[in-house]
Amino acid sequence: MAAKKSFLLRLSQEMWEELERWAADDFRSVNGQIESILHEAIRRRRKNALRAAPPSKPSEATQEEQ
Repeated sequence: MAAKKSFLLRLSQEMWEELERWAADDFRSVNGQIESILHEAIRRRRKNALRAAPPSKPSEATQEEQ
């Protein structure tokens, strides 16, 4: 298992309470819920970055059109 980094995170009381409810709905701790949210955000960001990245080589279809 990879080492984990600990850090302080300041949240409003309202946000904490919402995270507690969300975590309880998903049968997780608040910490586990935050990790899950961050993993999903990173996965989406990587997926979007791959879609937005220009192709490294022109596709065969593009070459045929020229």
